[in-house]
Amino acid sequence: MTALPLSLATFTPESAPAVAPDALLGLYRRPSMELVRGSGVRVFDADDHAYLDFTSGIGVNALGYADDGVAQAMQEAALTGLLHTSNLYHTRPAARLAAELARLSSLDRVFFCNSGAEANEGAFKFARRWARELGGAAKHEVLGVRGAFHGRLFATLAATDRPKYRAPFRPLAGGVSVVERDLRTLEHVLDGEAVAALVVEAVQGEGGVRVLDPGYLGEVRELTRARHVALICDEIQCGLGRTGWMFAYQRAGIVPDLVTLAKPLAGGLPMGAVLMTSDIANAIRPGDHGTTFGGGPFVASVALHVLERLADPSLLAHVSETGEWLGEQLAALAARSGRVRAVRGIGFMWGIDVMQPAAETIRRALDAGLLVCSAGEFTVRLLPPLVATRAELSEGLSMLEAALA
Repeated sequence: MTALPLSLATFTPESAPAVAPDALLGLYRRPSMELVRGSGVRVFDADDHAYLDFTSGIGVNALGYADDGVAQAMQEAALTGLLHTSNLYHTRPAARLAAELARLSSLDRVFFCNSGAEANEGAFKFARRWARELGGAAKHEVLGVRGAFHGRLFATLAATDRPKYRAPFRPLAGGVSVVERDLRTLEHVLDGEAVAALVVEAVQGEGGVRVLDPGYLGEVRELTRARHVALICDEIQCGLGRTGWMFAYQRAGIVPDLVTLAKPLAGGLPMGAVLMTSDIANAIRPGDHGTTFGGGPFVASVALHVLERLADPSLLAHVSETGEWLGEQLAALAARSGRVRAVRGIGFMWGIDVMQPAAETIRRALDAGLLVCSAGEFTVRLLPPLVATRAELSEGLSMLEAALA
């Protein structure tokens, strides 16, 4: 097989192009270092300083960096010459990937797109289309719940419970709103004839890493089913093995009407997906929605490899068992430090409520060589690659404890 022009083995900081940060739109508060390569659970800057990565590119790099299997899948897909075909034509990788996602999720049909926000926007549209078949144009409202984060596009922003994100862009999309999370309120609101869909995250990532109780999710499933309201499970951050389950909703023993995916699906390449029941799919007509790049053969080929790896029972067992151990270690760290109010999480997805602004802990961790991110003003979030070992996690926890001191 022909080798790629630049292999992972020969890539060095010197071969990386320099960035011109002044040309980038100032949407992010980035630290000054420039990342140029990665290996395993570490990334390296232009000065070859190593950083242990407990962000995984915000939950994307589940298999870490410079993974041989992902590199091989990319090379084989590139050598077909079909990087892109558009959705005017069938390709085998997209069909195979859709079939495998349907099998693993217990759902029936799949729509591919390019990101999590796009997946949620698509799911909102599909749910409305289905609801209109049932109850006419009056049945249209999409509800998110308190603590939710579903994206920054207009409809997903309207379903997101972050006032700071929403305020500069009002008015937001109509017919989408946020309601309280408790079951009594939900039951009352869902009785409204206009409600088409309810979207929930089994683990609210941006909302502070709050794990919704399986019993709660079961009750929500019954409430929505009884009222002919589509239940959308947003698994963009918590799905695909992050909790130790292939899909976080499976913990509750339920099957939603729609599921949205993105982040780790294609190993770092941009890809989102909407999974749905046949009832939802049967309401969709050609031309109701579309995408130019979604599910292209190159990205779908890589995603097939990634999905096979993430669905491996041994990896899921590792995340589940090691995640339980990680929670115990974080609880002990919190007790020792005296600077942690609470620890929440599951699998390889944890939030730590700290007494100082999270940004300060994140900065100190960076100085020590550890990458972590926030999930609110006072919550530090940990999203290590799913392949991280206990030794690597212990190393990171030591750095985190020093940052809290």
